[in-house]
Amino acid sequence: MSVFRKVCIAVVAMFAIGPAIATGIRLPDYQAITLDNGATVLLMPRKDVPLVAANVAVRGGALADAAGKEGTADLLGGMLSKGAGNRDALQFAQALDGAGGSLGFGSSREAITASAQFLSKDSALMLSLLADALLRPKMEQAEFDKLRKRAIDGLANAKDSDPRQLIGTYAGAWLFRGHPYGRATGGDETSLATITLADLQAFRQQQMGGDRLVIAIAGDFDASAMAAQVKQAFGGWGKAAGTLPQVEAKPRELGRRVLLVDKPGATQTYFALANIGSRHGDPAEAAQDLVHTAFGGRFTSMLNTELRIKSGLSYGASAQLQRPRQPGASQIGSFTKTESTKAAIDLAIATLDRLHRDGLDAATIDSAKRYVAGQFAPGLETAPQLAARLVEMQLYGDSRDAVDGYLGRIAAATPAQVADARAVFPASADLAIVAIGDAAKIRAALQGYGPLTEMKLTDPRFSP
Repeated sequence: MSVFRKVCIAVVAMFAIGPAIATGIRLPDYQAITLDNGATVLLMPRKDVPLVAANVAVRGGALADAAGKEGTADLLGGMLSKGAGNRDALQFAQALDGAGGSLGFGSSREAITASAQFLSKDSALMLSLLADALLRPKMEQAEFDKLRKRAIDGLANAKDSDPRQLIGTYAGAWLFRGHPYGRATGGDETSLATITLADLQAFRQQQMGGDRLVIAIAGDFDASAMAAQVKQAFGGWGKAAGTLPQVEAKPRELGRRVLLVDKPGATQTYFALANIGSRHGDPAEAAQDLVHTAFGGRFTSMLNTELRIKSGLSYGASAQLQRPRQPGASQIGSFTKTESTKAAIDLAIATLDRLHRDGLDAATIDSAKRYVAGQFAPGLETAPQLAARLVEMQLYGDSRDAVDGYLGRIAAATPAQVADARAVFPASADLAIVAIGDAAKIRAALQGYGPLTEMKLTDPRFSP
């Protein structure tokens, strides 16, 4: 058992005895280096396992997609491993498989991303593959055509089979309509069809460069040797030509509005109740996390207890808090049989009302503190987890206190702070509501919640 895991278990044990005596955990030591081109390199040597992990972010993600071409960054992330340097797509995959490593690329709202894990002896190969993919991708037309087709087909298949995986996308588009956060990071069927390989190449030139690079490496390596290798691999990458996209905060919703997405013949209704919630670095984050845990963040939460355990109206109900740079969505989500749509939504709203009316008692708050502590420590155990956390901290400008002091803030959260933090979930009078289901059977029920707008699930976009 690793030393770090023993520390994590000890911390959890302290919270099991009582949150008042917990002192939290600390990130292992790491080194931050800035290359001449502006790239940030974060190195965290750990000798317990002969593995090395890298996490990468290149600032400038889906927020930089051109209007009408949403999904460009997402497709670009997918293309980076389809051949790079001297390797075509097959040779790139063979090099990866031959070492038994893992390497994936993608995108988020704010970055093109990558993650990798290799045996320590293959760290040079890991850096070579990463550098080739980021600096020298082949970007072949045939590979692009296949990737774009899979993306479009994937959306159509999700609508046909299990729209549950899309309810969050519809809810985000409805809540943030007219705002950059409302644009689907993976695009929609219309926008994907308009994107060309030239669009990806232009995006890469404008939004990717060494000055945007953040790379964190954790695992079994010599720090000075690794620093030299990273400098050699990425130090010559020039700057991005464009500017980073800027986003203004969206005001909270006042009143209600309802979107009904018609899926004729559906036997279930998937629904979301949303408003604007919290942002990354919110001073009330710890207290908000306790409210989220008790209200909708665990199996025994208020929402799941009411909608699943007690009433049997759903197989699951939860709440989510999204914390991008500007305030993101605060959302309740669940699904139910078509005939119980109104009963389930009514019960979700009643549970939200009870949260605001009655608050959380001392026993619930203490239980939430123990749960959060138990979930927090294992999330910082492995090299990939630590590398990912370092990149996130760098992207948002966090100090290490974001981790080192978190459990202390959880333990110290007062009943008054928790009571104030309930506001992260809006009052039920102010909701953007989305439901996917058989409109003919649930339209009348949904009209009772506020002004109703309708669209079809087969429509190629995620908003009317």
